Amino acid sequence: MNERKAPASYPMPEHEEGRLSALQEYQLLDTKPEYSFDRLTKLAARLFDVPIVLISLVDRERQFFKSHIGLDVCETGRDLSFCAHAILQDDTMIVPDALADPRFADNGLVTGEPFIRFYAGKPLVTADGFKLGTVCLIDRRPRYTFSEADVALLGDIAELVMEHMEVRRANFLRIFNQARFESIAQTSADAIVFADSKEHIVFWNTSAEHIFGYTAAEVLNRPVDLLLSDHSLHRFKAEMDRVLNASRLSVMDRIIEMSARRKDGTEFPAEFSLSVWKEAGEFSSGAVIRDITERREHEERLFRLASLDPLTDLPNRNALRACLDRVLAEAGQACTLLLMDLDRFKEINDTLGHSVGDDVLKQVTSRLLEVCRDAIKVARLGGDEFVVLLSGDDQEAARRHASEIITTLSAPYHLDRLSAEIGVSVGIAMAPVHSQRSDTLMNAADLALYRAKQAGKGTYAFFEPALREAVVKRRSFEKELKRAFIQNEFELFYQPQFSTDPRRLTGAEALIRWRHPDRGLLSPISFIDILSHKPSAPEIGEWILRTACQQAVKWRKNVPDFTMGVNLFEAQFRNGDLPSVVEKALTDTGLPAVALELEIVENILLHDDLNTLRMLKDLRALGVGLAFDDYGTGFASLSLLKRFPVSRLKIDRTFVRDADIDPEDEAVIRAILFLGRSFGMEVIAEGVETEAQFRLLRQMDCHHVQGYLFGKPVSPELFEQDFLAAAVTG
Repeated sequence: MNERKAPASYPMPEHEEGRLSALQEYQLLDTKPEYSFDRLTKLAARLFDVPIVLISLVDRERQFFKSHIGLDVCETGRDLSFCAHAILQDDTMIVPDALADPRFADNGLVTGEPFIRFYAGKPLVTADGFKLGTVCLIDRRPRYTFSEADVALLGDIAELVMEHMEVRRANFLRIFNQARFESIAQTSADAIVFADSKEHIVFWNTSAEHIFGYTAAEVLNRPVDLLLSDHSLHRFKAEMDRVLNASRLSVMDRIIEMSARRKDGTEFPAEFSLSVWKEAGEFSSGAVIRDITERREHEERLFRLASLDPLTDLPNRNALRACLDRVLAEAGQACTLLLMDLDRFKEINDTLGHSVGDDVLKQVTSRLLEVCRDAIKVARLGGDEFVVLLSGDDQEAARRHASEIITTLSAPYHLDRLSAEIGVSVGIAMAPVHSQRSDTLMNAADLALYRAKQAGKGTYAFFEPALREAVVKRRSFEKELKRAFIQNEFELFYQPQFSTDPRRLTGAEALIRWRHPDRGLLSPISFIDILSHKPSAPEIGEWILRTACQQAVKWRKNVPDFTMGVNLFEAQFRNGDLPSVVEKALTDTGLPAVALELEIVENILLHDDLNTLRMLKDLRALGVGLAFDDYGTGFASLSLLKRFPVSRLKIDRTFVRDADIDPEDEAVIRAILFLGRSFGMEVIAEGVETEAQFRLLRQMDCHHVQGYLFGKPVSPELFEQDFLAAAVTG
């Protein structure tokens, strides 16, 4: 870790000497890691999905880490400490991005290892109000959202840490002399009880009175048995015998949890820190007793969050993995894993809203539990992924379960005055035949699921070793794709667009091609899905835009009203700077904005967020055209046409193909043309391949067309030769 000192001195809280004195009482500085603390930091790392979690104690000139998950060092200087700032406030200190915070931008822990960007620290506060340090979360990436629920959850963890610190403090105090101990014990929040060699109570502090309901007069010289429930008494005796028979004759400690009993007979979970020592030849014993009812409730809630999906109450990925590990660890245990992905669920979320989507997921859960009653485990991995774990490796049983799941989940979902339909694809892997390791078995099921979805969705597929080979090939292909842009292997081809009356060239659509060094010229269908999800997609999209604009400038010299259509990647919208990128491309190339049309796929509009709407409006303000590609094939509603500034609709080839022989396809085209006219939009039909289709479209007043009837996508040289030359001579 970078130990460079920050230029500013650290802030100092009020009553600093009192705070440091309180810190010393806990005897935690420079101690070794302890399971009870590490368990909580590991839990926090899982709950908040952060790489670093610390229990930091702020000393006079340093911060000491009692527990440090994701960090190798156990202390840093106080002048570098974020926690030194956090202990100045009562609630959680949140730093979304340290580089943007003047207090920390130059901090050595921000500019160097561990490169802190996000920080959230909840103070550890004693009963007297001293803030000893924090439980803090650290990420190497900025985080701009930390909800009230997150703040409350971090507070719960901080409370548990303080409880463990109080237990250690009380245990430490037990080794002091009796007079010193009795003086301090009266201030402890825990019950502190001493017993003589006959196990009769000889010391009883104020907190013991509050916790158990007995006064000192009522319990002194009575047996400790009255503090225990009947079913805990035997265990207590066994534990005391174990301590008494230990080899050491000095102080012996043992911490156990048992059920204690109050004066009124009610029982409660308690933590007993037992000690035995020998004085003047006689054994004495003591116990620090803490009511852990609230802690149990906190821990149960935290571990519930860590192991259960909050929406469906199904076990989550962590719980499934633990269960699968246990099953596979049993010698010869066979099992079957059915991994499911809901088909068309994203469209429900996008069109009907997330609350409707949540209702669907709850109904999916109910149906799965009903149809898979014999399952070892039904779990939700997140999003629209579910898993069913079955015992045995019977292929026929797996087929039967998969078929029942597909049938059950494909039935309509009746929601509040709405009805929705989804499907499901299932990938199946079995142990031990496919693997005896949980991660490999999950991966096998995932590959089988991918195969099922490739087969057309709504079906199931078993894992086969060849699927793993296909993944290796895909990864190799992805590496080649990453290299392709750097080595200028991408090219743009252009497909002509014509007006119908008169029939003449009016523009082109730019389409990417990959000239692979070994496989030759590849069309987008072989790589565009992979490319669109790569980090380089915005950069490649900008290259396509600029190249197409340069080409359009050249061709407008021959066809003055020539327009160029350019397809956009969804990632270009996520970057947020698309309008400025387009404006710069137009300025640098000299292409008029009216000569550029950007083609938008349905998924971009279905996000329906304010940022996308703002960018589209900015683009239209530049004068650029916006075409809605493949309109009518998906889930887009009429409200999207009203909400978004689209200037042209593109009729998909699936409707054009049989329009001259299928009245329903013809009706769809007429409806889209009517919508276009009603909204003041132009309409272009794609996939025109015959003269009959062309004549029909012209009769229906479709003014623009493209398709193989007029020309396939070709290189710039062939486009000039085959289309521009004809346009000029014509």
